[in-house]
Amino acid sequence: MVGEKNNGIISWSNELVMHVLELKSTRPEEDLALLKEEFNNNISEINERLIDFNAMLMPTAAHPFMNSIKEKKLWPYDSGVVYKRYDEVFNCSGNGWSNVQSTHLNLPFYDDYEFACLHGAIRIILPLLPALAASSPFFDGLFSGVMDGRLIYYMNNQKRISCITGKVIPERVYSEASYKRKIFDKISEKIAPFNEDQILDPVWVNSRGAIARFDRGSIEIRVLDIQECPSADLAILSFIIGMIKLISEERYSGLKKIQQKNTMDLNRIFKQTISFGRAAVINDYEYLGFFGLRGIEDSTVNDLINHIYLELQEDYPGLILPWKNQIDVLVNQGSLSERILKNVGTNPTKSELMSLYKTLSMCLREDKIFIKCPV
Repeated sequence: MVGEKNNGIISWSNELVMHVLELKSTRPEEDLALLKEEFNNNISEINERLIDFNAMLMPTAAHPFMNSIKEKKLWPYDSGVVYKRYDEVFNCSGNGWSNVQSTHLNLPFYDDYEFACLHGAIRIILPLLPALAASSPFFDGLFSGVMDGRLIYYMNNQKRISCITGKVIPERVYSEASYKRKIFDKISEKIAPFNEDQILDPVWVNSRGAIARFDRGSIEIRVLDIQECPSADLAILSFIIGMIKLISEERYSGLKKIQQKNTMDLNRIFKQTISFGRAAVINDYEYLGFFGLRGIEDSTVNDLINHIYLELQEDYPGLILPWKNQIDVLVNQGSLSERILKNVGTNPTKSELMSLYKTLSMCLREDKIFIKCPV
């Protein structure tokens, strides 16, 4: 049994638990349209293999009624020793561990200056991302009460060693040396009682919503629920890249001011979008000013995202136009969580959930964005 299969542009790899499969680009790629085709080809290949088991791949960030305690099976091969240690420390049963999947976006930087610019911009946009990417409203057959249930677990499932996740929104750290001192060294100190054999590396134990990988010159954004199909995921990634450009190019505010934005302020907005998605209200005029909404005391996330979308279409059409149909759905009809809830409400039967998630699995197979269940 191997933990990774190189399948050309796309690689397959194991995850913490046996039933989750990760698909990722084998190398950094600039052409998202090419990635879409390759993701679709690999999804088709895997679904062909699953026919003999009367199974198929299912999208979204969480299975809606999996018993995540009884049905947990850790990956036991190669890196399984790491997963076993995590299980010993955190008890990886439950939805936040054994029933979860996400989309990761790695963005490059060259040196401390570029890291500081990129990290500062990512901190600002992270609070808005659940309003676009939430896809986990149901766990254990029940509505979680929030749009992004996965992120509720993400914020809390490593509380035993709280510095691993921090506030999810990263601290104001803008150089490799200070990142090591303020984040990696703290993590190393706190995991030491569980890490005498040095199995756990603080670089990848770090679980903030965006993590610095100085070994490969990138920052990895980790707060995104996975969507119903590759086109939807890639549309969100394009939107994110556009937002980062707006911020890092100092369109509306200087980077120094952006970099000093208080982590607690950003965390407060983040929690609101986790709960309410586009309906969340931002009462922070300084934050709104970072996106060009000056002189405004408050705004819904929906209005802010619409404003950003207009800016991106005008200034970065090459990023937006290939995914305009998908982004129109995200901006006008809401995240996948919102669309799921519009279709089945907050108290669906198991039969209704099964039917809906079968439809979502067909969306994955056919690379179609989900709007409405067939009657």
